[in-house]
Amino acid sequence: MAHQFFFNPFILDNLPAPSAGFDVVQDISEPRLRMYITSRGVKTFFVRKRIHGRDKRIIIGNYPDVDIETARGAVSDILAAAMEKPRAHNRKITLRKFLGVYLEKRVRRNSVSRDKLERAIQRHFTPLLNKNIDVISADDVISTINNIKGPAIAGRLQEFLQSVFKYAVDTGYIKQSPISNLPKIKQNRRIRPINKGVFHRLLRAINTEQDLNLRAAFLMLIYAFAPKSKVFAMQWKDLDFNHYTWCDKPLSDMAVVLLQGLPQDGRWVFPGRGRGHLTDPRVAWKRLAVSAGVPNLTMDDVNKFLMRQLLWAPDKEDLRINMNTLLSELSV
Repeated sequence: MAHQFFFNPFILDNLPAPSAGFDVVQDISEPRLRMYITSRGVKTFFVRKRIHGRDKRIIIGNYPDVDIETARGAVSDILAAAMEKPRAHNRKITLRKFLGVYLEKRVRRNSVSRDKLERAIQRHFTPLLNKNIDVISADDVISTINNIKGPAIAGRLQEFLQSVFKYAVDTGYIKQSPISNLPKIKQNRRIRPINKGVFHRLLRAINTEQDLNLRAAFLMLIYAFAPKSKVFAMQWKDLDFNHYTWCDKPLSDMAVVLLQGLPQDGRWVFPGRGRGHLTDPRVAWKRLAVSAGVPNLTMDDVNKFLMRQLLWAPDKEDLRINMNTLLSELSV
């Protein structure tokens, strides 16, 4: 919450700068007027308003270039202008071009995630891309969404399109979103078939695995409290048995004992075919899951089950103790 006081030159001139980041103060005379104070001592007047469903901060100017009375007088005009409906665009624009604008202005993703989104757009929105955005109807969108296999992907892409059309309304390209009232796609949430009893049966099944490398890898899915992608890519150089850590993360006692018993004759803890590491032994895992009586159990289910049970602690040693305690309780 912003610190409130009556803005006057003496106080603002002597406001201390924070050691890092920025502070916010608020004027009592005009409560809508606020000020940023950065760690470099820059002081900036601004107003904050929820506009078209989004929280926005509108900069007025830096103090003392903009004096206090000028900033107070500008608040009402700035907020009134911000609430005005966007000017309608007479220029036609296709969905393809508008998506380029939307991705540039509104999407903040890393390059990998952005590329994935762009591939999904090209794959699933082809029937819509060359249409002008103002002529796309709800039926057009529904038809496109219905052709997407998988309710999870269809649901996410429908929400993405709703956000795109809302931005088109906010920027004046269309007057109303054609899919603002489109109901959400029902998701069939997967129920993870694991509890303490299943855990015991799975542990017994893993211990019967004849392949020693696979047996150790599957046990580390449990003892390391990490997803399969990280466990299978484990490297010896990342392990510190003096401090019981892996990549600076604590290891349980069971994990340490298991790892110390493995041959340390290569780069990877769990080598796969060729020179790489183990990747996705789904056939072997399926065999163990069937043996444990839960054929639809996945390796991810095991990790999620353990992480829900684990009591988190910021201190490494405390977290390691919690890991050991949980594994002891589950083994009983």
